Amino acid sequence: MPKHPLAAELLAAIQSKRAKAGVIGLGYVGLPLAMSMARAGFSVIGFDIDPGKIDAIEAGKSYIEAVPETILQEECAAGRFTATTDFLQLADCDVIAICVPTPLTRHRDPDLSFVENTCRQIARSLRPGQLIVLESTTYPGTTEEVMKPILETSELKAGQDFFLGFSPEREDPGNRDFQTSTIPKVVAGDGEDAAELMVAFYGAVVKTVVPVSSTATAEAVKLTENIFRAVNIALVNELKLVYEAMGIDVWEVIDAAKTKPFGYMPFYPGPGLGGHCIPIDPFYLTWKSREYDQPTRFIELAGMINTAMPHHVVEKLAEALDRKAGKALSRSRVLVLGLAYKKNVPDIRESPSLKLLELILERGAEAAYYDPYLPEIPKTREYGHLKGRRSTSFDQHTVSGFDAVLIATDHDCIDYQALADWCPLIIDTRNALARRNIAGQMVVKA
Repeated sequence: MPKHPLAAELLAAIQSKRAKAGVIGLGYVGLPLAMSMARAGFSVIGFDIDPGKIDAIEAGKSYIEAVPETILQEECAAGRFTATTDFLQLADCDVIAICVPTPLTRHRDPDLSFVENTCRQIARSLRPGQLIVLESTTYPGTTEEVMKPILETSELKAGQDFFLGFSPEREDPGNRDFQTSTIPKVVAGDGEDAAELMVAFYGAVVKTVVPVSSTATAEAVKLTENIFRAVNIALVNELKLVYEAMGIDVWEVIDAAKTKPFGYMPFYPGPGLGGHCIPIDPFYLTWKSREYDQPTRFIELAGMINTAMPHHVVEKLAEALDRKAGKALSRSRVLVLGLAYKKNVPDIRESPSLKLLELILERGAEAAYYDPYLPEIPKTREYGHLKGRRSTSFDQHTVSGFDAVLIATDHDCIDYQALADWCPLIIDTRNALARRNIAGQMVVKA
């Protein structure tokens, strides 16, 4: 039982489902989380600065694949979920979850401006008895060192007047085997009362909670998960280059190695890293580690390898055009197949396809893309000059008009046999054709 009366009061409200929840940031993390809270029986208010998202929600339109429109409409109709741009309504919420971006600056340092601005907004209406939770991925210490001081500008004190926690998001866009409510949730609180409130609230929303001893530990858990993936992907990317020089197919090596039932986990090479987590999160730890004079050579080397992969792919493209088509890249037309960072999703966050398009254009070639999930390139922080480019059509006349097709994202809905029949040269970064036993006119693995 919580020691503080305000914590005990909030715990009772959570247990009876009388507590009202607020979710700030209605993107890939926030909207599915809000739906899970509503379906668990809580009344939820979603907050976002983008009025377009609010309009879509009010019209019953879901812009996130993980949230079916039927569920969104059901929760809205039942009055369990509403959405707004009015942040003054934060005062009505007993539990507030922050799900805003944590990108990198141009110098690859953490950019916590979204978290900081959100905390300032919360501080304006912060009242006694609220639980404030950060879900955004960040470096260990952010909750206590960044969030707490900003929230306490309200003259309320954490652990006494309000409660603070951290629970890292674990969303995997396109993964149909897990939903927000079925993915185990790591939770931590700033103090015993906050920890108990975190377990109670998230335990009512998801099937399994995993309490850890401190918010810094929970922050480190998320970084560890993504650094593990980044380093192993860098390893297979490097092995790809080594084996390629030896005339060995790295995909065949991985397929054979993964038959070992212990001591091995398959990771796969690609044209670069994409998504919000893997390309960004490791640098949050490398930045924080400097404060402790601790080098992170392994992580930084992995980052260098993964960042270099789009350049390697474009070099392979240029070599293949010259050797197999007798044409310079600067005089060629290239189709990038797939704009999303991973297959079967409309998500372009940190997608290597954007870098590939940029590099191909810089080499003087004519470049276009095809992606059935993304009809137009939206505004992005780093590739604003590509905004507005539209996807080509996928038909024989269009595809055969390109000198080469570069498979960057292996969406399952693509007709790869037709692609192989139509295209004179295919650069396959995902082993998409070989995995389907399709032989093209000229196929180069990159």
